[in-house]
Amino acid sequence: MSRPVRVVVLGSGSWGTTVASLAAHNTRTTLWCRRPEVAEEINGERRNRQYLGERPLPDSLDATDDIESAASRADVLVVGVPSSAVRATLTEVAPTLRAWVPVLSLVKGLEAGSRMRPTQVVGECLPGHPVGLLAGPNIASEIIDGMAAAAVIATQDEHVATALQPLFAAPRFRVYRNTDVLGCELGGVLKNIVAIAAGMAEGLKVGDNTRAMVLARGLAEMMRLGEVMGADPRTFMGLTGMGDLIATCMSPASRNRRIGEALARGLSAAAAAKELGQVAEGVKTAPIVMQLAEEYGIDMPIAAEVEAVVSGRHTPEQAYAGLGTVPPGTDEHEST
Repeated sequence: MSRPVRVVVLGSGSWGTTVASLAAHNTRTTLWCRRPEVAEEINGERRNRQYLGERPLPDSLDATDDIESAASRADVLVVGVPSSAVRATLTEVAPTLRAWVPVLSLVKGLEAGSRMRPTQVVGECLPGHPVGLLAGPNIASEIIDGMAAAAVIATQDEHVATALQPLFAAPRFRVYRNTDVLGCELGGVLKNIVAIAAGMAEGLKVGDNTRAMVLARGLAEMMRLGEVMGADPRTFMGLTGMGDLIATCMSPASRNRRIGEALARGLSAAAAAKELGQVAEGVKTAPIVMQLAEEYGIDMPIAAEVEAVVSGRHTPEQAYAGLGTVPPGTDEHEST
């Protein structure tokens, strides 16, 4: 009889812990925690209070602060650290990770400087490994609470995706497949910027009509940039595009929306991030996305205003006033 597959998740934030919990119901799972006290809390009390409060974690989930030991035992490696830490983390595990182990990214940001997507960073740090991502409209606390949700495993190799699906599936958590890695990954990156705009709209009390406009036109911006970069525009109408966008913009638990609300109260981006106490990828991603928009010659007025606010050049009030000056074109994803 073959031994069970071991899933190793790097990163004990809310989503990393949740994905590890899902996998632990299906197979042997280890969660790597950067801080030893978090690993001790999970192993001893079955809680990760900083990120998930008093929600219980499965007894079958093991936690450790020994990253090399964890990586050496991985049959599937899941990367759930912030985008700024992906390269350093994978450089650390590369010597001990066995060949051909599939690697899934949970990361929804871009690497500063290189502007690389997380799966590209994975491919560079861990050459020869099948690489993909797990993404979708996933509010971690709701999934831990057993509410119905769905996600997508995106890899270019459908055989790998098919093998990985049952490792993360649950009765109320459906896992789909998609081969458009670029489109699925960009959806997760770009929706965070729109979510900051949605949070500012909530904080400014601009009304439901305005918030709906921002979501719809934000999706159009996502599709425009994605298509010119080579993604299938239809991907943005699915779980990793519109689905993730709706969840991140509408949920009060969304970190990027909460950052937008804090900005609307007059906090700086740095102060808002400190108040949140967690990483909101949209803050660091917005300037990088505007670099891409300029490189590809794409107009992204919503992303541009968000970038101006997080960089301190505009206030949220000025950002929404600025959006009102954009001349309307046709209501198609090619124009704003």
